[in-house]
Amino acid sequence: MLAQRRCVKSFAVQRVLRSRGRFSDTFGVHSNLHSSAVLSASSSPVPLSNELRERVKHAPLAPTYDPTVVEQGWQQYWQQALSPNTQLKSVDTESLNKVFSMILPPPNVTGALHIGHALTITIQDAIARWHRMRGFDVRWLPGLDHAGIATQSVVERKLHKEQGLSRYDLGREAFVDQVWQWNEQYGGRIMNQIDHLGAIVKKDQPYFTLDKQRSEAVINAFVTLYEKGLVYRKRRMVNWCPTLQTAISDIEVDSEQLEKATKKMLPGRDKPVEFGVMHRFKYQIADSDEFLEVDTTRPETIFGDVAVAVHPEDSRYQQHHGKCVVHPFSKEKLPIVTDETLVNMELGTGVVKVTPAHDPKDFECGQRHDLPEVEVIDKYGKLCGNIDQHFIGLDRFDARQLVVEALQEMNLYVEKLDHPTALSICSRSGDVIEPLLMPQWYVDCSEMAKRAADNVRNGVMTIEPKSHAHTWFFFLDNIQDWCVSRQLWWGHRIPAYRLKPGTTGATDATDKWYVATSLMEARQKAEAELGCKLQDNDLEQDVDVLDTWFSSGLLPLSAFGWPNASKDKAVAQDLSSSYPLDVMETGSDILFFWVARMAMLCEEFSGRVPFEKVLLHPMVRDKAGRKMSKSLGNVIDPLHVINGISLDQLLSDLQGGNVGPRELKKAEKELKKEFPKGIPTCGADALRFTLASYLQQGRQINMDVQRVVSYRHFCNKVWNAVRYALPLLETDNGSPESVDLSLLRGDMTLADRWIMSRLAAVVSEVNDGIAANQLATSVAAIQRFFVQELCDVYIEFSKPVLYGNRLEEGLDCEEKRQARKRSAQATLHRCLDYSMRLLHPFTPFVTEELWQRIREVDPLNASKEEDIETSILCAEYPEQSHMSSWVDADAEQRMALVIDVIHGIRSLRHTVKVLAPNATPTSDSDRPTVRIVCSNATVHSELKDAQRDLETQCRVNVDVVIAGDGSSTLPSAHVLTHSVSNYCRVMLVVPDDAETTQRVANEISRLEKRASKSASAAEALIRRQQGPHYAIKVPEAVQAQDAQRLTQLQTEIQATEKSLDALRELQRLY
Repeated sequence: MLAQRRCVKSFAVQRVLRSRGRFSDTFGVHSNLHSSAVLSASSSPVPLSNELRERVKHAPLAPTYDPTVVEQGWQQYWQQALSPNTQLKSVDTESLNKVFSMILPPPNVTGALHIGHALTITIQDAIARWHRMRGFDVRWLPGLDHAGIATQSVVERKLHKEQGLSRYDLGREAFVDQVWQWNEQYGGRIMNQIDHLGAIVKKDQPYFTLDKQRSEAVINAFVTLYEKGLVYRKRRMVNWCPTLQTAISDIEVDSEQLEKATKKMLPGRDKPVEFGVMHRFKYQIADSDEFLEVDTTRPETIFGDVAVAVHPEDSRYQQHHGKCVVHPFSKEKLPIVTDETLVNMELGTGVVKVTPAHDPKDFECGQRHDLPEVEVIDKYGKLCGNIDQHFIGLDRFDARQLVVEALQEMNLYVEKLDHPTALSICSRSGDVIEPLLMPQWYVDCSEMAKRAADNVRNGVMTIEPKSHAHTWFFFLDNIQDWCVSRQLWWGHRIPAYRLKPGTTGATDATDKWYVATSLMEARQKAEAELGCKLQDNDLEQDVDVLDTWFSSGLLPLSAFGWPNASKDKAVAQDLSSSYPLDVMETGSDILFFWVARMAMLCEEFSGRVPFEKVLLHPMVRDKAGRKMSKSLGNVIDPLHVINGISLDQLLSDLQGGNVGPRELKKAEKELKKEFPKGIPTCGADALRFTLASYLQQGRQINMDVQRVVSYRHFCNKVWNAVRYALPLLETDNGSPESVDLSLLRGDMTLADRWIMSRLAAVVSEVNDGIAANQLATSVAAIQRFFVQELCDVYIEFSKPVLYGNRLEEGLDCEEKRQARKRSAQATLHRCLDYSMRLLHPFTPFVTEELWQRIREVDPLNASKEEDIETSILCAEYPEQSHMSSWVDADAEQRMALVIDVIHGIRSLRHTVKVLAPNATPTSDSDRPTVRIVCSNATVHSELKDAQRDLETQCRVNVDVVIAGDGSSTLPSAHVLTHSVSNYCRVMLVVPDDAETTQRVANEISRLEKRASKSASAAEALIRRQQGPHYAIKVPEAVQAQDAQRLTQLQTEIQATEKSLDALRELQRLY
């Protein structure tokens, strides 16, 4: 056993030392390590406000934890602490003045933060605080997105509701003024909500994607891309949203797969529209009685048909090559063309109607055959053009049914068939996309996309979790040119100008655009090209605005002042130290919307990748796994969780939203079931800790508010532990000088040395977890340490020493007792101090509140450093190098034995209570005697040393004996035995009464059922793990959860079997 311990100790030391160099693997920064075991608090003072000073320095610690009080005042204090003057100065000169830069993904200015934003802030703030406490100048910039489509839609609805006006009634300039007023009125709400969550963003350096500085960057970027030949204007097929009245990019289009006839409600319609069907009708061949049958999902586009196409090798139709068909409505002759690209002989009838103005593939076919483009659907989704007057102005879907009826009357309609259909839906409005031909501005992304994809393939940029890399490659390897113009009024107006019609020199030049940074520059370019003088009012600017993602895609550069580096030394210095970003953390759902655009655009302009590390977190859904949506009424407001809310108010908010009648009833029922008394006040700390703990799941988080309530209890546990400890840490006589804890090692008990070794282990686990972007691992480790090891074990073991009521042989000297007490005080203080620091990135408010008090009662600090007011944010974060000397495998092994024996004794006492409930001792003098039989001299010696602890913790008398020495006989034959190990058994007499025999049988039956249930669950889990695709398809985090659950089940089975063995042995004795 001793040899085994030496091996364990060696492994433990190597484990801590090996993990020292891991941080730079994730964040590309230097670890802030030094050899001292004592962490300095700060390099400069950060004075408390009067309110905070009164609360944490003078007022007694409140008897109960109240987050509404604890979370007041600290946000402003942390902004003071973020000053570079208070930056922690490290002995490691490489880390001195090191910058860690990051930007907060900008929430839309349109509304309030939702739980997804709360998750982003939780993760980024944990990373930011961790770096700050490790000596880095953290530059975490917050901002807001002007959110073109979303913001304009909100203001338009408000304008119509309050004044009955449309934006066209106001005019562009007046409407944009209205949007700015709305933005100024509501934009500040977001920053207030960010404050509620405790984010240490640089509030003195915020950005807004439509502010002057960012607007200059956008104009500069667009003009530069145009001059490089990467921006162009062309009439092409676009994704048009009739509801939003704008074109959108390909990635803003959702593809909804339908397998059969399906009715779907669309915005602005009272009745559902049927999709997932194919309509078959006939075209008559000109000058013939023959017909060609054609399939289409969109009969309403028949008015735009200019040809029908067949495959050149289709023998069924070769005799019709070169002929024409007669249009059912206009009676015009349409050519039969052959096109092997458009037509698949195996699908449908093998004949395809060609509508170049309203289908992307038909458009390409029309280009190949020089066919006309007849537009028959306008931007409002209504029929237009030179068509049958009965159909003019009809909604496209109303016209669909009328066209079918008209074809039926002409005996040209054949049938309707179920047909798998991919429906193109606008991701913002939910309307069906209408392909329309119109001139738009495009960005040629081919080379930029290839570079961004290669960067990930070559390891220049990494994406975590790695499973998302395939999405990155799929998007970039198949990228289309990016349509960046939007038919909106709110946004960055495209910096392109053209001559107004009628202006001198405008002949044949009205479609000639001059892309420039200003009207003056555009006029100069036009004058140079046309050879004549122009006035400013001879030119007009494009009325369209740029896609919001274009401005967002520049943020790693523009947030720090680009492109003004050459004009401003401060901007140049800021960019030099802050770009590239150290990490880009965001939601996996905007990997290609935003992250890919940043990767493409920023490298194009800077020559460097904007970040080397992309960290992606999962989507947050409700606890049933449904996507959170206002239309479903299942959105969780973080402030409701932080501050609490009544059920009545929840229902009122729900009814005031835009939930449909059917979903409203269901949502109300769910709210009443889940929150019968509303949502209790949980606080930001509990919410943050919960969100961090969820990050061990797979690709989504199923958010359960009750879990936040449970973590509020954890915060309360932390509060109570510190409240218990503070009086015990106070010393009567201060030390003449400060003393290092390591000098007290000789006075430490086994429990002291054990908890310090466990502290070393948790410091390693927490740091490794944050460094590897496994925050759930970190929060689980610190929670386990604080609750199960510090509170449940160490504090209980230290009570006799701290209270001075522990009498042991060899400690009759008062000086020795005081030394032992001082060691316990110092150990407990170190554990609480480090625990607050380790927890701080996740639960900043409660840890700051408690740390301010803990630092004032350091039993080893005589320097009065606690008189200097500072923040835990300026304290040094515990790291492996601080704790490596405390790794003590021998203490952990010895303590593990003691804890196992305690568990064994408690298990036996519980079983005896079940078997003989009337035999409970009435006083300490009636304590039962537990016999511990050891077959190993080392184990016997260790347990003899721990005898007082065993008796105190279990409230029994303990008799530790060597097996076979004749003293292991107990006064009764009816004895329960618990095997702690091969070398140690715990024995306890069972008092007899008339019903003991039956109770033994009942307990055996109960435990057999439990063992069977646990075994079945373990077998099912093993079968799942052995599935053919388990290792490939199941996320790594879920596999880790399964492995943890299996270990837990196997432990439960072993414990139950031990209890059964003891009971069966007892049963044989009766």
